[in-house]
Amino acid sequence: MTTDSDCRSWFSAADLLTQDASAPVALLGAPMGLGSITPGRCDEAPGVVRAAMKRMSVYDLETETDLSALRVFDAGDVGLGQSSPAESLAPIVEKLTPLAKAHKLTIVLGGNNAITRPCVHALDATLQKVGVLTLDAHFDLRDTDCGLTNGNPIQALLEDGLPGAHIAQIGLLPFANTQKAHDKAKNAGIYVATAAACKAQGLAAIAANALERLASRCDVIHVDFDIDVVERSAMPGAPGARPGGVAVQDFFDATRLICAQPKVRSVDLTEFDPSLDVAAVSALTAARWVCEVLAGFQKR
Repeated sequence: MTTDSDCRSWFSAADLLTQDASAPVALLGAPMGLGSITPGRCDEAPGVVRAAMKRMSVYDLETETDLSALRVFDAGDVGLGQSSPAESLAPIVEKLTPLAKAHKLTIVLGGNNAITRPCVHALDATLQKVGVLTLDAHFDLRDTDCGLTNGNPIQALLEDGLPGAHIAQIGLLPFANTQKAHDKAKNAGIYVATAAACKAQGLAAIAANALERLASRCDVIHVDFDIDVVERSAMPGAPGARPGGVAVQDFFDATRLICAQPKVRSVDLTEFDPSLDVAAVSALTAARWVCEVLAGFQKR
């Protein structure tokens, strides 16, 4: 009797997860739920994504990419409880900083978009050597006078001292942002590419341009993958997604390209609310995203 029958045991992406801290990639859950402009259950996302990874193979037949030899240290979840975005800065930084130092790439599963700020702080406490790339329908440049939310992590980082020239934002949608936010981005020197530009030139090509710009100025890069950048019909579990977003295959292609860049040391997936999902479409998209992250990393 064969011992490797795939009808008896199927090696999935979830089987890449290990408790071996020497693995080159780490995975951390940051179940931030509070501080969302649209209240929901983004805090449930890390567990749902890990479960959905069981439905992903480790082999890409199109490129003949095999992830089976790769291992990912699962560092569990940051214990955030009912912490606000401001209160969550320290625990996320404390948990993520040693992971970012010990591993070549750390994947952070949000949680809402407020987790992006502590992720950036964890890479560089001075904020002078780190770059930030966002794939997002929104600028996330809302004012902070009413507190920190998932709508202002980029604004908060600017106020923390991150140079605007160290930020690139791609996939931004019309009628999802204000003129004030756009003016802020221009005045700060942020690299901006609209969803229309990403469709015309290719999201991966735009991402490559943005990465080249950041890599020339920064030692390390954090990438925020806000899933509301994806076309809403393909992303029902993203409360901020809108019609006109990028195609999900373009999202995957850009993810693989981005994660092949050695200066990309951490990535986050944010704004997935499992309570809004339909037929596990968003969960499976998120799990496929993890596979694309790993496929990109393996090309380094």
